[in-house]
Amino acid sequence: MATIHRILATAISCGLASSAALAADPSGIDLKGIDHTVQPGDDFDGYASGAWKKTAVIPADRASTGVFLEVFQKAEKRNAELIKAAGEGSPAAGSNQRLIADYYKAYMDEAAIEKAGLAPLQPALGAIDAIGDKAALSTALGAQLRADVDPINATNLDTGHLLGLFVAQGLEDPSKNMPYLLQGGLGMPNRDYYLKNDKDMVDARAKYAAYVEALLRQAGTPDAAGKAKAIVALETKIAQAQESIVDSEDIHKANNPWPRSAFASRAPGIDWDAYFKAAGLDDQPTFIVWQPATVTKFAALVASEPLDTWKAWLRFHTINENASGLLPKAYDDLAFGFYGKVLTGTPKQRDRWKRGVGRVNVDLGDAVGQIYVKRYFPASSRAEVEDMVKNILKAFDARVDTLEWMSPATRQKAKAKIATIKVGVGYPDTWRDYSKLEIRPDDALGNHQRATLAEYRHQVAKLHQPVDRAEWWMTPQTVNAVNLPLQNSLNFPAAILEAPFFDPKADPASNYGSIGAVIGHEISHSFDNTGAEFDAQGRLANWWTDADQKHFKDAGQRLVEQFNQYEPLPGLHINGQQTLGENIADLSGLTIAYAAYKESLGGKPAPVIDGLSGDQRFFLAFAQSWRTKTRDAALRAQVIGDGHAPGEFRAQTVRNLDPWYDAFQPKPGQKLYLDPKQRVKIW
Repeated sequence: MATIHRILATAISCGLASSAALAADPSGIDLKGIDHTVQPGDDFDGYASGAWKKTAVIPADRASTGVFLEVFQKAEKRNAELIKAAGEGSPAAGSNQRLIADYYKAYMDEAAIEKAGLAPLQPALGAIDAIGDKAALSTALGAQLRADVDPINATNLDTGHLLGLFVAQGLEDPSKNMPYLLQGGLGMPNRDYYLKNDKDMVDARAKYAAYVEALLRQAGTPDAAGKAKAIVALETKIAQAQESIVDSEDIHKANNPWPRSAFASRAPGIDWDAYFKAAGLDDQPTFIVWQPATVTKFAALVASEPLDTWKAWLRFHTINENASGLLPKAYDDLAFGFYGKVLTGTPKQRDRWKRGVGRVNVDLGDAVGQIYVKRYFPASSRAEVEDMVKNILKAFDARVDTLEWMSPATRQKAKAKIATIKVGVGYPDTWRDYSKLEIRPDDALGNHQRATLAEYRHQVAKLHQPVDRAEWWMTPQTVNAVNLPLQNSLNFPAAILEAPFFDPKADPASNYGSIGAVIGHEISHSFDNTGAEFDAQGRLANWWTDADQKHFKDAGQRLVEQFNQYEPLPGLHINGQQTLGENIADLSGLTIAYAAYKESLGGKPAPVIDGLSGDQRFFLAFAQSWRTKTRDAALRAQVIGDGHAPGEFRAQTVRNLDPWYDAFQPKPGQKLYLDPKQRVKIW
């Protein structure tokens, strides 16, 4: 599942932005990474990690480096060993081990992929060529609908599907699953790449147009230049029709149930009967249309734009979404040249085995996950993290009791929500069944297509089943964590529960400052600007008094203004509204993790270790968890299109907590110093 934005599912990080090695000091803190020439009150990120940044080298095949990549690389190495071992001993046909082994073997057989050329795509390309009218186009668009999007990724799909499907319980009726339709259709990360006119965006557009033409030409497409120009012009109109990230994050703007019968009148231009029949959704009475104006405009574009332009668009995206690793090297190189070098500034393609591991984890995630947790996630670790979660939930509950601004009525509802949060640690209780999925050892592209279609059918099948409130949205080997407001639940995959985030042998201060803050972050998403709109049953419902809601929103606005001031690149500021949910979660999560840490001491003073007090270790662990070093192109993409602020600014969240001032003694006049009345306190 892509993780770019967060609305109905909220992740701790937007991906793998990082790599580093935290030294195994007794304190759990990387003492050598601290830069003592920087004053904590001027730049706490620079103080905590400045020495590390001076020597850290971004790997040639990565857009950035920091702690997340360190933990990811540990999981990646383990996954590679598991996947390569899956084929040992001739596993039974249809077993998870056989599926894993055959999938990986096919992907790694570059000679076979090279020999096959475009042949595996010819059925799809031939079907596109055969589209003879707009009704057939509607069928083709419906047939390509996939469950590759969710409100984390509300502004765009991975590539080239005009709409995307997300299936989860209804916003207002938690008793049954609903189909959500979300905007897509772009080949670049989001609409800003098409619409903004600063130098970097203009340059990216020119290089994208060149890439589209080159890919079509490589595939032997007649008039590649003319078709590329038409495709980019169409995608620009699609971008103009899309909602912004901020508007897409507004859950109230998204709550638009459309009866199936209303699509023809509300969005004329698409033959919706043909569309939904091809998508296997013709039996659904109601859809939630996340961006209704966009769907109306999309349908108008289907009607107004030439059929040949739409066919060229379909052809390009059919090739493009398979170009990276599933087609011959010439296509792979072209795709990396744009998506890797241009969009993220990454100079080197990742090794084939790494990409193969990634592909297996996407398409057979639970199959690998079952093996992963058996070998690498002991029951003792699960129990210890579950205890930490309980402590932090208890601290959050106690915190609610101390909020002077909150009325008794709202407090009662907040505590009810805390009491019913369902926490998943390590791995799900039930696993995905892949026994009906056909995986061949000589069909890399077909394996991916069949796996993607199987995932789509799995999601559609949920529409006819009871809501599963224990459903997981991440695999155990994922280095991330997620909050699911609709389910009022949290997932903490096994792979993130590793040092330096979590170390059973480490000092509690560092564990609470790192994984504790991650846990607190995810809990806090249940009470961020989106999560606070949902009640204990995951129903979109206002449980606030007017006065309490005003106080909450006013505090959030102060946090918006605080982050608006940060400037990651010259002239490029963080959008405080776009990142508000994550910033609330960081602030509240850190606050609650600190309270839980203090409670864990049982009234005893924390020991001084390596010359650092317990509070100093706690805040340093938090800051060092977010240390990153990122290529400018990737940083720009993150600021423009991500709901998470860059790590260095997340580390500065400490400036809002009174105990940080006691621990590091920042002075008035220093850059991070805030007068007590200016410090933002939400939970």
